[in-house]
Amino acid sequence: MPITTFAAIDVGSYEVGMKIFELSKKYGLKEIDTVRHRLELGKDVFESGRFSSKMIMELCTVLKNYKEIMDGYRVDSYRAYGTSPFRESKNAHIAIERVKQRAGVDISVLSNSEQRFLGYKSIAAQESGFQKMIRKSTAIVDVGGGGIQVSLFDKDALVTTQHMRLGSLRIREKLLSLEKETTHYEQLVEEFIHNELLTFKKLYLGDREVKHVIFLGDFFTDIIFHGESVENTITREEFNRLYQDIISRSPEEMAMRLGIPVEYATLLVPTTVIYMNFVDIFKTEAMWVPGTTLADGIAYDYGESCGLIKHKHNFENDIVVAAENIAYRYSTSHRHTHAVAKIALKIFDSMKKVHGMGSRQRLLLHIAAILHECGKYISMYAVADNSFHIIMSTEIIGLSHEERQIIASVVRYNSKAFGYYEEISREIGANRESYQVIAMLTAIHRVANALDRGHYQKIKDLHPVLKDGQLTLSLEAERDFGLEQGLLQEKADFFEEVFGVQIRLRRKKQV
Repeated sequence: MPITTFAAIDVGSYEVGMKIFELSKKYGLKEIDTVRHRLELGKDVFESGRFSSKMIMELCTVLKNYKEIMDGYRVDSYRAYGTSPFRESKNAHIAIERVKQRAGVDISVLSNSEQRFLGYKSIAAQESGFQKMIRKSTAIVDVGGGGIQVSLFDKDALVTTQHMRLGSLRIREKLLSLEKETTHYEQLVEEFIHNELLTFKKLYLGDREVKHVIFLGDFFTDIIFHGESVENTITREEFNRLYQDIISRSPEEMAMRLGIPVEYATLLVPTTVIYMNFVDIFKTEAMWVPGTTLADGIAYDYGESCGLIKHKHNFENDIVVAAENIAYRYSTSHRHTHAVAKIALKIFDSMKKVHGMGSRQRLLLHIAAILHECGKYISMYAVADNSFHIIMSTEIIGLSHEERQIIASVVRYNSKAFGYYEEISREIGANRESYQVIAMLTAIHRVANALDRGHYQKIKDLHPVLKDGQLTLSLEAERDFGLEQGLLQEKADFFEEVFGVQIRLRRKKQV
């Protein structure tokens, strides 16, 4: 059985970590080595908004050493990802290029939603525990150096996920000057995060009862809960004792006790206070601490993409459900958006030989159909632009910033005159490949929306057939179809412009 050796590199806020894995269809994912180097990239960026030249140079040295380790293991493939410091740094591109030239390592920057989705996948690597927990109401609290992500699950589906810029390193840097002036630093941290957590509770938790809480957070979950948990579970009583112990000791004491640098120890109080506040919000009696990191999620995702790992859980469905919950929040017509999505996906599938797009673009079309009316919540006027801005301002877990731009643009041009390459490139920075995807998905979405223009879901059955440069839409309709048929022509013209394919409507006779 062939075995693939893979390296996952996480260039985070306060350390650069690398894990080496072996992957195979027979044995799945097996970790064989872990390397860490403390490097507070987030400190530079959160203070000045950019990486210092000295910090970039040190990063190059670290990753050059990691490259040598990968060569020693004869790594078949690797992925190196930057997180919040790279998302926020003004000179991130300069840093990435220098690393590529001097260390020979390519760093890709994860959007926050992509990062948290990989963190979520890292838990899924522990299949039995994960599947059991998310059947009931479950919260995942992921605390990093730059922010917190809280995701709520219910009945095996993602209900909502929210990001707060309240990471442990960010909090430490914000309160650094005040820490020496108080004897109760933990209270200062609690006051600092109180309003954001209260808002989250009011807007997204409501009366929801959370049965299980899962704690993530780089390697700090290992440090905080080391030796405390049984089978990765810790009770509220055990956590209370641990919390009191941490806040009552100085960073120097904790560093000596845990065998970690003092700089790491200064992050323990902010991290623990965040965890404790969520324990109070959820009123949970026990927490699960899987001990996984972003690197585990990176490796899991790679294994999935190569067909080496198969999981029972449908991660793509989580993205769709998250979009449906956003649509619900903005009071869109579920019946209409569901009908448009169904039609659009059928047309997409029938046109594969022409458009050449894959499953990922199909997912983006699905989400665009779900969200295409959300702008009506703000105003019935300028719905297209309102929808665009809502989507660009709303995080959808698992999607990159570029993918969100594609969805938002498809929604905008559903009813607005299509902007050609120069306009869209100037406005959102789309390259030619992204532009082409926007054009093709817009053409399909426009036709699908026209076929339910009256919001009556008249189509009982639809069979699109592509033959000889013509797409025939054979359908059964339950009532008069004059409105939809009349409005379809305008959309069909754009469809032909994009694909070079004419649309013909053929209505089946009612028996």
